[in-house]
Amino acid sequence: MSEITTDLPLSGVRILDCVDGPLQGVGRILADLGADVIRVEPPVGSPARHDGQLVDEVSLTFAVRNANKHGAALDLETAEGRGRFGELLSGADILIADWSPEQQEHYGLAEPELRAAYPRLVAAMLSDFGRTGPRAQWVGSPDVLFALSTVLSRSGLPEVERPVLPPVFLAYEAATAQAAWAITLAFTRSLSTGTGDYVDFSVLEALIQVLDPGMGIGGSARAGAPMKDLPRSRPDSRHLYPIFPTKDGWARICVLSARQWQGMFEWLGRPAEFADDKFNNLMQRFAAAKTLYPLIGALFAGLSKEEVTEQGQAHGVPTAALLSASEVLAHPAFHDAGSFTTVDVGGRQATVPTGVYEIDGHRAGIRFPAPSQGEHDSFDDNHAAVSAIGTGDRPFEGLRVLDLGVIVVGAELGRIFGDYGAEVIKVESREFPDGSRQSFDGSEMTEGFAWGHRNKRSLGLNLKSDQGKLLFADLVAKSDVVLTNFKPGTLESLGFGYEALAAINPRIVLSESSAFGNTGPWSSRMGYGPLVRASAGMSLLWSYPEIDGSFSDAITIFPDHVVARLNAIAVTALLLRRTRTGRGGRVSTAQVDTIFSAMGDRLARESLVPGSVRIEGSRRRLDAPRGIFPASGDDNWLVIDVTTSEQFAALAAVVGHPEWAADRRFDNAHSRLEHEAELVDAVSDWTSSRDAESAATELQAAGIPAGHMVRVPELLDDVQLSARGVFGVQRQPQIPDAMPANLGEARFAGVPSPLLGTAPLQAEHTQQIAHDVIGLDDPTIDSLIESGTLQIHPSVALQKA
Repeated sequence: MSEITTDLPLSGVRILDCVDGPLQGVGRILADLGADVIRVEPPVGSPARHDGQLVDEVSLTFAVRNANKHGAALDLETAEGRGRFGELLSGADILIADWSPEQQEHYGLAEPELRAAYPRLVAAMLSDFGRTGPRAQWVGSPDVLFALSTVLSRSGLPEVERPVLPPVFLAYEAATAQAAWAITLAFTRSLSTGTGDYVDFSVLEALIQVLDPGMGIGGSARAGAPMKDLPRSRPDSRHLYPIFPTKDGWARICVLSARQWQGMFEWLGRPAEFADDKFNNLMQRFAAAKTLYPLIGALFAGLSKEEVTEQGQAHGVPTAALLSASEVLAHPAFHDAGSFTTVDVGGRQATVPTGVYEIDGHRAGIRFPAPSQGEHDSFDDNHAAVSAIGTGDRPFEGLRVLDLGVIVVGAELGRIFGDYGAEVIKVESREFPDGSRQSFDGSEMTEGFAWGHRNKRSLGLNLKSDQGKLLFADLVAKSDVVLTNFKPGTLESLGFGYEALAAINPRIVLSESSAFGNTGPWSSRMGYGPLVRASAGMSLLWSYPEIDGSFSDAITIFPDHVVARLNAIAVTALLLRRTRTGRGGRVSTAQVDTIFSAMGDRLARESLVPGSVRIEGSRRRLDAPRGIFPASGDDNWLVIDVTTSEQFAALAAVVGHPEWAADRRFDNAHSRLEHEAELVDAVSDWTSSRDAESAATELQAAGIPAGHMVRVPELLDDVQLSARGVFGVQRQPQIPDAMPANLGEARFAGVPSPLLGTAPLQAEHTQQIAHDVIGLDDPTIDSLIESGTLQIHPSVALQKA
């Protein structure tokens, strides 16, 4: 357990946590930041204590997802229990539950009653599909959600007949961060308005935004091209972040910038056929991949994966070995960085991730274990000792944010503050351009950039110059938040580490995010999401188990969008703490810790049962039939996910085999798995003659988890998403057609829809910001532009001329 010596930012905020399903980690995120989270369960214990990753009938999932929470045993089936729960609600700020509407009404806590009785409470109801819409009653599962959210349509290799299911933990763990962020938004607004909120959170809608978002910013290798323009079949994206075999495994590279290419060129021995300067361009290298990649492959084949990684880093080439779960747990780099600790689970010492946050330089890890059943039975009436941080209906109105972020994490983190009212100034320069500004055709604005940077203004500022540093210091003095995702030490090298920022403005909040964190031997390593996935043990799991080297995560944007939400939660928490302390603070996260947390219960099991984490592909086991089934038409697929005998009996009736219900061979999950091939063939015969969506609808009507594979362009016509108003319209002057845009993290009763303003051209607002924010006069601004300290967009320069 960790010794926390800092004032955790959510101290004093009380949360009642009634989540028994797969989103138990929502409360854990807020508990890690200091909230008093009370895990409410019946006297017999939550069913979650016997679910998930088990060892000796003890749930590692429960242990990991409920650390840092207190526990209360209440029987909500009795009047006494409901009365005690009402007392707790009266002293709470937030309620999180995954009750069905029927349960909620049974407890006397349907939305109207809940909001009337507790007008300042933020109540968040979590479900797979939301509380409204024609599919609100559908039965979800990770694989069903992968299909319906479009993730499955991009997972796999084009030469393989079927797509491949992503690692199963991804669905709910990605959605967990989005849910915690939605709750944070609602709570922050409630402090400004004095009224609570009702949050209708849908996992499906979350995945559309945070896991391979079809309408969101993508990795720099995609050069701003939107996912909706992908080919209908699975895109071949292996060339973006290629993986090569080594003597003892696999290694991945991410050669994106001209500087990185020059390092790769030197490492290859300066081959004459690639000496032309044109290969400094990413697109030229992609075009030459059939010639270039065999050279890299030959180099790596003679090296171990560790040698490849070390030599790549020495040449300035972002490189990572693909590690297994057991290698991750044994690697000293992660232990030295503080990524893991041990906890007692059922009398055994399991290795578990500590969590994602470092607050004010200290790990905000596991302070105490998950509560034992009914461990705590009395709680004080302490309310949150925090005040409003915004000045209006939007949670961040009145705040100024300096956005130094780049690529996906940097874009998203600033955007989601701008969406909800903050003034966001993107600070950038020609000398060090944001990689997300590149495009395939040289356009200075892409759909991806517009999605990721809407509601921002751009300031062209040379932070390497003395005058530029003075101007930035002036901005810091007048701002609330600084956002960065540089490699550790970069901000310090500019003279603006946290101590320097706090000296300028003690109320400033700094957000940092990097690949491997601020400490440990890998802290200075170059890292992008694909490299982090490789190092964290995830890339090895995302493949077809029967095809060696069939890694299928190249197009994936994870954990970037998730990290942005996690940092936004912590930044908001630090702003809330500022209202009671008067001082700012610093949050730091490592992308690798986000992946470890997503895999937390599985890594814990691996530490106790070595070899338990292995490639599943689309064969989940545990029950049958489960997986991907063919539908009529070209490359159309249906996910069916039977996990109980009741669901199997319902499936048997739907697919025309009612006799299965009485067949002893199919009595239980074990016996069904023994005859899996027969069941899969019979179900495939039924699905292959049917339209995927119609088949899914028929199966769901019988209570069977099922979902048709949706592609990105089809999202806009999805009946559930349309009914819930998930998408709006975003317009960008440089893009002729209106763009679809996501309208919020959840369906809120109070939080307004996000603003849909434009994204800036580079240095588009320099003069405006210099005049209105810094307070410079026109002659001074002109002089600073002439010297190169301030930079302006060419169109502005032409107007001046």
